[in-house]
Amino acid sequence: MTDNTVIFAIFLIFSGAAILSTVALYTRQSLLVAYMLLGILLGPWGLKLFANANMVHQTGDIGIIFLLFLLGLNLHPQDLVHMFRKTFLVTIASSAVFLGLGFGVTYLFGFSVTNSLIVGVTVIFSSTIIGLKLLPTTVLHHQHTGELVISILLMQDLIAIFALFAIHLSSLHSVNIGHVVLVVGSLPLLFLVAYLFVRFVLMKLFSHFDQMHEYMFLLAIAWCLSMSELAKALGLSYEVGAFIAGVTIAASPISLYIAESLKPIRDFFLVLFFFAVGASFNLHYFPVVVWPALVLSLVLLIAKPLVYRFLLRRVSETRRVGWEVGFRLGQTSSFSLLIAYLAASSGLISNSASYLVQATTIITFIVSSYIVVLFYPTPIAISDKLRRD
Repeated sequence: MTDNTVIFAIFLIFSGAAILSTVALYTRQSLLVAYMLLGILLGPWGLKLFANANMVHQTGDIGIIFLLFLLGLNLHPQDLVHMFRKTFLVTIASSAVFLGLGFGVTYLFGFSVTNSLIVGVTVIFSSTIIGLKLLPTTVLHHQHTGELVISILLMQDLIAIFALFAIHLSSLHSVNIGHVVLVVGSLPLLFLVAYLFVRFVLMKLFSHFDQMHEYMFLLAIAWCLSMSELAKALGLSYEVGAFIAGVTIAASPISLYIAESLKPIRDFFLVLFFFAVGASFNLHYFPVVVWPALVLSLVLLIAKPLVYRFLLRRVSETRRVGWEVGFRLGQTSSFSLLIAYLAASSGLISNSASYLVQATTIITFIVSSYIVVLFYPTPIAISDKLRRD
């Protein structure tokens, strides 16, 4: 879509999303599936109306930043520390199991040890977008399940950050120990900087201009994006910075107003994100990876609920909570796509292994979101009984 304007691009995406979403609702499908199918249909490997989905993908990533910011607004720091203590061993143990399953399935289909190992790493992670987009606000505020899902996802995000850093280091001719020290020390430093700025600057501004809603809205967006940029500069990710920005003002009475104000912006960018996921998939590789992707997806869709149920029972959670967390986290992640892309561009894995990860991600996105929408409370549930925002 090199000759079309940005306005025409947005017209295509949102008009197409509206049409496919209508079909999805009538056929009791997830809206997320409609967005991804639209990307495949209009993207470089479909009708070619978008010759390059990178711009859309980068724009959609803004939705992830706002999503993590909103989640941080709903979690007080003391609650977060308590949940991390409970889910640390669950996350580490489950990551080891999923890595082993991903490696084993990939290796059995003839991929090399290195390819299989990196594919195994990619399937550790569950989608922050799927997991949190399908959590209703009532779950975040009033139910223990939402806190478990969030804490596991955030710990996985930290693991993903270190995995990305490790892949980056492995592609270099020499390792700079300074980079390692920077990543390890940057997280507590980021928390400290955020806490001090909020306490001595941001809260004073919010209190002094609390009647100027437009100003508070702009200040909240500036705070979110500033922390995201600072986190990136320190070797972390935009998402971690956005989450810390939200957590540090979660105790403020203004956090509820900010959360409600930013929801429409978040939803706008998330439509672009899921469109870009579909548009980035290369259909030419599909015959090569279809069977490994189907088998790997099936293994993960079955194993993740079982593993999370078993591990959460070991830390005194109920069977019902274990099942729900497992199904909500039953897919792979956008981090999986990012890790596979970086590994392929660094020459660590083959293109076929990279597209295996892409295919597995799309399949598990679709099936997992479909299961959650049908059987658990979500803002986009088909059933009126399960629809909660």
